[in-house]
This record gives sequence, structure tokens and C-alpha cells, in this order.
Amino acid sequence: MKNVLIINGHQYYAHIAEGKLTQLYIDTAEEFLKSKGFNVKHAKAESNYNPLEEVEKFKWADYFIIQYPVYWMGVPWMMKKYIDEVFSAGTNNGIYASDGRSRSDASKRYGSGGLMQGKKYMLSLTYNCPVTEFGNKEGFFEGLSLDAANIATHKTWQFCGATPMETYSVHDIFKGDLDIEAEKAKFIKVLTKNFRG
Repeated sequence: MKNVLIINGHQYYAHIAEGKLTQLYIDTAEEFLKSKGFNVKHAKAESNYNPLEEVEKFKWADYFIIQYPVYWMGVPWMMKKYIDEVFSAGTNNGIYASDGRSRSDASKRYGSGGLMQGKKYMLSLTYNCPVTEFGNKEGFFEGLSLDAANIATHKTWQFCGATPMETYSVHDIFKGDLDIEAEKAKFIKVLTKNFRG
């Protein structure tokens, strides 16, 4: 259980979202993981990927770090396309077999047909919104926690059998006063908790 697939879910927009912060986190994660003896491979949503080749990376990996900026309250369109295509290519091939239900066994529940049992995933998110909007009944997300506000992404991975680790997020990235060294230290703290080597 030493193989980590880091997925770059960034989608490029000139002058707004060029991917530098996403890449900084990916580079930091790779350096940390290799120092702890993990094997690392990469996937990139905005690329000329072959879905079946990507499936082989998913089968190889024990852990996943999904690094992306939150666009319009969810994953960037390129990341959604990547998941749709790669997970569909992984039907009965390492990602999921079915929705889990069975006509012959009523105890089998929806969402239990994943083939990524025993694998774990970590969301690492970059946000423009302040962290104070989460867990705040007066905030934009009406009391939802960070993870609850990202339930669609969590449930996508859980449908395939993977288990969540602690989520990392950085906020207010466009304010101009982001202390990147302090944020990297927080990120490494979460990585240390999630990947004990």
C-alpha cells in the first residue's frame, strides 16, 4: 500500500486560473510522498489522456490525491469529463462493477458495487471563498461543512469503493495576502496525518 496517484484536476483560464497554485501543491505532495517512501504517478484532466491507460493507473494506486480549484461549487468541467470517461472505462475493470444492488439479494445497497475497496482518497481544494463560509449558518453554504459542500465529489469516489481521508483546502486565494509558506505547512500537516508511510 505505497502507491499514490496525484490527479491534477485544474482547468486553464488565462489571467484567472493558470494552474500555478495547483502545481505548487502537486509538487509539494510529490516531494513529501517520495521522502516517505511512496511511489507516485500523475494524471492530468486537461490533457490528451487515454481512458484505458488512466484506468491502469487507478488499478495501480492505493491512494489518490485529487488536487483542483473549485469552480462554480464543484470540480472544473475538464475534471468532470475525466472522471466520466475514466470511471466509465473502468466498469468491471478496477473501478466499479455495478451500482451494487441485486435482484437476488435485497440486502445489497445502492452504491456498494465499487471495485476500489481498501483504497483511500484525499481532496485538496483551492478556493476563492473564505473558510468562514463553511460551518456557518449565516454563511453562503448555510451551515454546511467543507466536506458536506463537496458531497458530490465525495460520493463519486465512495460509489467506487474508496474511503475518504482528511480534506485540505486553501481559501481567499485572490485576496493578495496569501501566505503560501504557512499554507504549505498546513498542507504538509494534513499529508502527514493521511500518509503515515
